[in-house]
Amino acid sequence: MKVLLIGNGGREHALAWKIAQSPRLTKLYCAPGNAGIAQEAECVPIKADDLSGLTAFALQEQIDLTIVGPELPLSMGIADEFRKAKLRIFGPTRNAAMIESSKSFAKELMVREHIPTAFSRAFDRLEPALAYIDTCPMPLVVKADGLAQGKGVIICDTLKEAKEAVTGMLEGQQFGQAGAKVVVEEFIEGEELTVMAFADGRTVIPMVPAQDHKRIGEGDTGLNTGGMGAYAPAPLGTPALRERILKDVLYPAVTGLSRVGSPFYGILYAGIMVRKDGQPFVLEFNARFGDPETQVVLPLLKTDLLDVIEAAVQHRLDQIQVEWHDQAAVCVVLTSDGYPGSYKTGIPITGLPLANSDSMVVFHAGTANEDGATVTNSGRVLGVTALDATIRGAQKRAYEAVESIRFDGRYYRKDIAHRVL
Repeated sequence: MKVLLIGNGGREHALAWKIAQSPRLTKLYCAPGNAGIAQEAECVPIKADDLSGLTAFALQEQIDLTIVGPELPLSMGIADEFRKAKLRIFGPTRNAAMIESSKSFAKELMVREHIPTAFSRAFDRLEPALAYIDTCPMPLVVKADGLAQGKGVIICDTLKEAKEAVTGMLEGQQFGQAGAKVVVEEFIEGEELTVMAFADGRTVIPMVPAQDHKRIGEGDTGLNTGGMGAYAPAPLGTPALRERILKDVLYPAVTGLSRVGSPFYGILYAGIMVRKDGQPFVLEFNARFGDPETQVVLPLLKTDLLDVIEAAVQHRLDQIQVEWHDQAAVCVVLTSDGYPGSYKTGIPITGLPLANSDSMVVFHAGTANEDGATVTNSGRVLGVTALDATIRGAQKRAYEAVESIRFDGRYYRKDIAHRVL
C-alpha cells in the first residue's frame, strides 16, 4: 500500500513511525515532513495547505491512502478535494471539521445533542461581549473561535482580565482571523483528560486516555503552549468514565454530525474536564490526532494502524478489534528558548540520533537538515517518548534520554506526569 502522510510535526513523526511498522506498507511519502520523518518516509516539498499540489501528487503517484495530520488542511476542505478526485483519504470533510475550526459551531452541536459542556456565549462585536462579561462570575474562559494553534484560550481570574482578553481578540487582532469571533465560557474546575477515537460516521472506537501538559511552566503555570508533554494511559480515565465519555460525548457528537449531513470520518479528539464529582465536561473537540498525545498513545497501539484506518475509510470499524499494549508511555517535549513567544531557529542539535526501539523513541517536532546536521526549526523541537510497565518507570527513562540531547536554549518541563505521580 502506498501512503501519503500530510504534516511536519511531532504528531506526524509518530504517525510515520507507526505506519512504517505495517507489513502492508510498500511506500510512505510525507508532505512536507521534517528531519526525523525523513528517517521513515520520503519527504516531498509540498506544504500541508497546498491542496491542489497535494491532490496532484496523490494522483500522479497513485497513492492508495492519504492520512492528514494537522487541522489546517482539514479546515480548508482537503478531504472534500481528495474525495472529488476519487482518492481515499482519512480525515473529516470541511463541514465536519468545523467541530474544531469553529468553537461556536462545536458549542451549538453540544447543546443540540445534550453533550455536557460549560455554558457559553459567542460574540463577534466588542460592546455586547463586554456587557455580558459584566454579568458573569469570575473566573471566566475566553476563547478565539477559530484555529489558533492551541494558544487561543485565556483563563481570566478577574473582570479586568476577561475584558482585556475579549478586547485583544476582537479589536487587537491578537489571534488574527481566528479571534474575529470569541466564545466566553464559564470556568469549570477539575482535571483534564484527552480521549481520542477512530470514527467512520457510525462506529466509534476510543483509544487509551491521555493527559497532556499545556502550560509552559512546571506545576502547570505560565502561558498555554501547543503541549509540553503527555502520558498514557491516564489513571483518571477509569473504565467507567471511559464508557460514560463514549456514551455521552463521542457517540452523540458523531451521530449529531451525521444528522446534519456531515458524517465524521477520521479522528475525533475530545478534550475533557473531569469535575471533582466525576462529571465529564467537554472543553473542546478536535478533528485530528492530538499533539503531543499521539506520541504516547500510538506507541501503545498493538493493532496495525493501517488496518484500523482503512477500516474507518471503508465504514467497517465495527468489524475490527483494536488492541493495546499493557504498558505506560511518557513524552517530554524539548522547546526552543522563548517559546511560546519568539525564538531562534537553525540551532544545531547534538546527542541525536538516539537509537529508537520499541520502548524509546525520539519524535521530531520542529527540526530540519542543514549541511548534514540536524537543527532546530520551530518552537517545539523534539518529543522524547519512553515506555515501561509503569508511568513512573516510563517517566524515569524519558528524562534519562532527555539529558543526552543538547542544543543552545533547550528548555523542558521537569514534572511531566506529576499529576498522577
